[in-house]
Amino acid sequence: MNIVKGIMAIFVLFLCLSGCGGMGSNHTKDSQLTLMKTTDPEPIKLSDSSSKKVAAIKKEVSRMNEIYDVSVVEGKKDILVAYKVRHLSRFKMKTIEKNLKERLEKQYPHDHFVVSSDYKIFLESVRLKEDLDAGKISKKEANKRFRKIIKLSKELT
Repeated sequence: MNIVKGIMAIFVLFLCLSGCGGMGSNHTKDSQLTLMKTTDPEPIKLSDSSSKKVAAIKKEVSRMNEIYDVSVVEGKKDILVAYKVRHLSRFKMKTIEKNLKERLEKQYPHDHFVVSSDYKIFLESVRLKEDLDAGKISKKEANKRFRKIIKLSKELT
């Protein structure tokens, strides 16, 4: 009788654990691994302009030694630059952000930049790109989410 109870307990435990395995977010592998490794997302263009400025901005930011991953999103008014800082450079994050913003404003004086080293902002920009590429959201919805990300980045600072 004890053997049957033991087998039933193991079966119920296995059933419970296997039921929880599929739960979680419905995002793809890139956004799941964003915080652990370099994802190098492509720049996102939500505006209708036809310049290659976004790729140039990403390349410029990637040149900084302290930064190892960059996500750039261009909206109608703002350009969001979310980046990840190397571990040993995290003590100088304010200086890095200040230097980066000055560098971008010097090179692109007519654009307004929102610069953030926050992981949440980086993750949201990667998810925005994934959802846009997968066709889950329209350009209008993407612009709406972009404005929310900008608002969130301003709240966090």
